[in-house]
Amino acid sequence: MKNKINIQKTSALFLGVLLLSFLFITSTFAQVFVPVNWDLSTKQLNENEVELIFKANIDEHWHLYSQDIPMAPPATTFTFESNGMYERIGLVSESETISEYDENFEMVLKYFANEATFTQKIKLLSTEPFEIRGSINFMSCDDTQCLPPADEDFSFKINETNTEVQTKTTATKANNDLTTSISETNDTTEGSDTLIGFFFVAFLFGLAAILTPCVFPMIPMTVSFFMKDSENKAKGRMQATVYGIAIIAIYVFIGSVLAVVAGPGIANWLSTHWLPNLLFFAIFMIFAASFFGMFEIVIPHWLVNKSTANEDKGGIIGPIFMAFTLVLVSFSCTGPIVGTILVESAGGQILKPIIGMLGFSLAFAMPFTLFAFFPQWLNKLPKSGGWLNSVKVVLGFLELALGLKFLSIADQTYHWGILDREVYLSLWIVIFALLGTYLLGKIKFAHDSDVPHVSVPRLILSILTFSFVIYMIPGLWGAPLKALSGYIPPMHTQDFDIEKSIRDQLKTANFSSANAKKELCETPKYHDFLHLPHGLEGFFDYDQALACAKEQNKPIFIDFTGHGCVNCREMEANVWADPQVLSRLKNNFIVTALYVDDKTTLPEEEWIVSEYDGKVKKTIGKKFADFQISKFNTNAQPFYVLLNPNGEMLMQPKAYDLNVDRFVDFLDAGLENFKSDKNVTLKK
Repeated sequence: MKNKINIQKTSALFLGVLLLSFLFITSTFAQVFVPVNWDLSTKQLNENEVELIFKANIDEHWHLYSQDIPMAPPATTFTFESNGMYERIGLVSESETISEYDENFEMVLKYFANEATFTQKIKLLSTEPFEIRGSINFMSCDDTQCLPPADEDFSFKINETNTEVQTKTTATKANNDLTTSISETNDTTEGSDTLIGFFFVAFLFGLAAILTPCVFPMIPMTVSFFMKDSENKAKGRMQATVYGIAIIAIYVFIGSVLAVVAGPGIANWLSTHWLPNLLFFAIFMIFAASFFGMFEIVIPHWLVNKSTANEDKGGIIGPIFMAFTLVLVSFSCTGPIVGTILVESAGGQILKPIIGMLGFSLAFAMPFTLFAFFPQWLNKLPKSGGWLNSVKVVLGFLELALGLKFLSIADQTYHWGILDREVYLSLWIVIFALLGTYLLGKIKFAHDSDVPHVSVPRLILSILTFSFVIYMIPGLWGAPLKALSGYIPPMHTQDFDIEKSIRDQLKTANFSSANAKKELCETPKYHDFLHLPHGLEGFFDYDQALACAKEQNKPIFIDFTGHGCVNCREMEANVWADPQVLSRLKNNFIVTALYVDDKTTLPEEEWIVSEYDGKVKKTIGKKFADFQISKFNTNAQPFYVLLNPNGEMLMQPKAYDLNVDRFVDFLDAGLENFKSDKNVTLKK
């Protein structure tokens, strides 16, 4: 009787914790709480001037920060899209603020409570109807927490009989996960939109895991276990439901543990240090060999047996242990898939690994629950056979290709020169060509069945695979391959690049080396092993960039980047390469790339003692990672900052965002603020 009571208590506790976890994840994921709402209006000052009015209605106990505050927390900023139909008169003014010492940020900050009013005067350059568009970036806090900075679009219709003002008050976007400690900043696409996308990617991974040989045959066996008591089908369905929920809970727990453990330092170490990257590379190669049939990976029998022994317990404890057994038994097939999701999400973020595991486990658990409710569906399932081994072999090829990414990251970070871009592409071309040949039945592995004819699905997959191979081939001669930009080594590692060769010849024909050096003020440090994309010239050291900015009186564009940063490469290939962006970076800014993961040791006289953690930083990466955290309160990459020659911020920083127009607006607004700041006196 005592054991039964303990089981009931344990079951109740388990369900309670699970319910609270799901409520937390769902509420955070939905991001529906908006403590600041905006009302917009216009006021006609005279025939040629209009005042735009932004009124913020702030919930009780919450506050909104002023435009005039230091770099942390983010100030309220207004961005206006230029259309040639109007010009701004001065800057945005604001109503009276409250100044108090903020214990969370340990500084005196200006903020608004209850309501705030911001106004911007504009001069009309046209009598035709037109629209003024832009966005408001702001962060709201109460006494205990701060919500992620939000980005709200606004729209004013001018010169119309019935002036209309439009706002998107329901489209609040989380740009970063800024907390009162270290923030992991992400722009619009790194907020809720990216989490939703990552959820669906993980969900697809979960569906793929079902088709592996370790999992698929267990569906009918597991469902039969729940339905074996024909007199109590309701009980079987209840237990099957608990079984599915338990699978989800186990995987979400794994993601939650990673979210807690993966702080800024650990995440950077996992992403860039040679040891974990070589370990991941070896694991992927071992799993690939296992999938090809070289050997079988199994969990120790004692662990599986101990879990199985608890499956016969009554109530919901039995299904929970069955779920744990499934996770253990299927590890040899799901391990690489789960590992890929966790590695992809290991960037210091709290939500991403949890969301990833939620998506994966939801898809993974779904068939077991559905087939338990509708057992007649089992008769329609295809029988286990050679096709399952084919799925396993295909995963083996994918493991080979994906595993190279880890070796490539270590290679770039430590400048080993093992996997240059053309070597990496050559390996991928061979791997996927062999995969296409296998799908056509021209290659057979140890456990494969005979393929008397090629089925239509295999033919379609082989066509897609060979098309991918053909797409990669021009990359051997320097084609950008934008779709793969985040997963292959950067262009500067390419030995033969036609575009670069032409660019160098033109530079030699038109400019002398003395002129080139003069444009950069001085030879950049670390230029022999660090490079900027698309022929850009710039610096890799902040002090050098600051000195050159003062000499040339130009704003500084800082790119906090990393060798192992997938999103950085995507931004460079898809946004920086755009002619509008590239021309602005070349002509208007001192471009500076600060690598936060480079392992090159600095001379002892350049070592610094961190203001953040008090430790000595001895490498390039640690120095600039500490600079990013200490000055901008974030450790995520990419992270773009515009500064004046005094090192003062011109604009709210920007992170990963593949929208070219928004990036152009970011650069233009920063340059406009630099030119309009007539009171800047250079500090020597």
